[in-house]
Amino acid sequence: MTYSHEVEHMCVVKKGPNHGPAPIPEEGKWVKSKEIVDISGLTHGVGWCAPQQGACKLTLNVKEGIIQEALIETIGCSGMTHSAAMASEILPGKTVLEALNTDLVCDAINTAMRELFLQIVYGRTQSAFSEGGLIIGAGLEDLGKGLRSQVGTLYGTLAKGPRYLEVAEGYITRLALDKNDEICGYEFVHMGRFMDEIKKGTDANEALKKVTGNYGRFTEEAGAVKFIDPRHE
Repeated sequence: MTYSHEVEHMCVVKKGPNHGPAPIPEEGKWVKSKEIVDISGLTHGVGWCAPQQGACKLTLNVKEGIIQEALIETIGCSGMTHSAAMASEILPGKTVLEALNTDLVCDAINTAMRELFLQIVYGRTQSAFSEGGLIIGAGLEDLGKGLRSQVGTLYGTLAKGPRYLEVAEGYITRLALDKNDEICGYEFVHMGRFMDEIKKGTDANEALKKVTGNYGRFTEEAGAVKFIDPRHE
């Protein structure tokens, strides 16, 4: 250790009480974290790239400083999906400090990692008050059946009005309009469940019927007077 000339000639004054860091909530416990191994928790965060053409939602499950599970969801940029594939291999096994200083290929994913790091080390995780934390695999629960991200794709113009293309329920195939030409319901296909049926050997047309549903006032009895394809009409 090298000291400046001024410090070398200072007299020693002893420190007063040292209470250590303030405790933070981690997996149902109050922890005074001093090292990376003191950090545990599952949390989510969102990042974006400099031109803001794409975004990443990142979910990490950290146990004793080590990332055990990572879910990377991206939207808006075609290249980000391939960056996410690399990040899914890069992140597990790294400490949260290593991951913070690792190139995760896409700037949106890097930014998400920064935001999660802040949450995790300050004790603001989703599992802060869950005794024992969440099991490895909990990150997939947000995806639901079919393991597909919750995606919303909606579009509208002043001249022609709104078009629902995809919502949480699934891929929109038809919109129902009422007598005022306002949207009153929609028909959707749950793509995750559809692919599961196809993989089981179900005929495509039969599978499509099984996973097609509707929401709102989608029948004529309920007030729908017109049905349109949101992509072509």
